[in-house]
Amino acid sequence: MFSDLIRVALIGLDTSHAIEFARRLQAPDCDEKQKVSGLAVVSCLRFATPFQSEEGLDERQAMLESWGIKVTTDFDEAIENCDALIVAINDPSFHQEYFVRAASLGKPIFLDKPLADNLASGRAIVELAEAKNIPFFSASSLRFVPQLEEAYLQMPTPQFVHVFGPLGQAPSGSSIIWYGVHSFEMLQRALGSGAQSVRVFKDENGVTAIVSYADNRRGVVELNNGAYVYGGSLRDPKRAVPFVADMTYAYRDLLLLIEAFFRTGQAPLSPQDTLEIMALLEATERALQSGREEMIEKQAA
Repeated sequence: MFSDLIRVALIGLDTSHAIEFARRLQAPDCDEKQKVSGLAVVSCLRFATPFQSEEGLDERQAMLESWGIKVTTDFDEAIENCDALIVAINDPSFHQEYFVRAASLGKPIFLDKPLADNLASGRAIVELAEAKNIPFFSASSLRFVPQLEEAYLQMPTPQFVHVFGPLGQAPSGSSIIWYGVHSFEMLQRALGSGAQSVRVFKDENGVTAIVSYADNRRGVVELNNGAYVYGGSLRDPKRAVPFVADMTYAYRDLLLLIEAFFRTGQAPLSPQDTLEIMALLEATERALQSGREEMIEKQAA
């Protein structure tokens, strides 16, 4: 789709990802090993959410402006010179609103995780993208960490998968949907689709979800309070392949995937996979609230 440098508009400033993405694209002092040269952020749309204070937004704006990026509160001004968009909004309740606005441009979009704050909004995003033929994808960098990929290559058809990661505390909305997405994306990358139901156990250390599949597969997702380490294991009845995620180059590697997607229009995962992750997250939140096993809504292929 593009042969030269791709000009990107960042939508949202309430997440550290806006800074970390821009840093790797054009900060003068960025480590050479972290740099991605095919994209350039030209502008950023700033607006308030419960996930960042005005003081924090001011600090981030000053940093982006020091790297030559225009920061504005006007949507039309933010998108006027872009080739593609990265919607990086920490508060997922804003995702559908700003995806609708971004989709009106007809340009490729990367929508930072999670897809939305609930399954209905996520489905509306996917349906709009399909109706308007907008190339887009949404994913966590944890889905693509090399250590998980290596474990998957060693065991492409595991029967049991255990993953672990942090349970962040969302300033608004569901913490499971907001931050549990990282761990649930690892689970789906390892086990694939077909999740049927989920049970949840909560204690002082966090939340553990047990996901059942029709063909006797089982996934366990452990979300821990204050423990910012990701990893897990893939197992069959005879052996286990453990992994621990190294996050050193996670932003860089995700940006390289985003660049490849902008250039080709080919997403690294399907909308149906993304919707199943959304369904998993929503069912896990329901199970946490109800104390019962909850069914996971199936997504059309």
